[in-house]
Amino acid sequence: MQTVKMFTTAVCPYCLRAKQLLKARGVAQIDEIRIDVQPQQRDEMMRITGRRTVPQIFIGDSHVGGCDDLIALDARGGLLPLLGAA
Repeated sequence: MQTVKMFTTAVCPYCLRAKQLLKARGVAQIDEIRIDVQPQQRDEMMRITGRRTVPQIFIGDSHVGGCDDLIALDARGGLLPLLGAA
């Protein structure tokens, strides 16, 4: 299974929803980068994604986007193949 990295904050409901969906699809480990605890990581997130909002989700080397993007990817059947790609 591909590694999953997510830029998050503790109080973000979209972050929680994205984590729930990933866990439901078999992801056991999510590498969280908490930008509320490490504010300098927000600049890094913005530099590599061009976005300011959380969550920002990476599966392997692919930037999936935010929660809505993750849900849309799952709805069109693309999430499981991306998670399983090696």
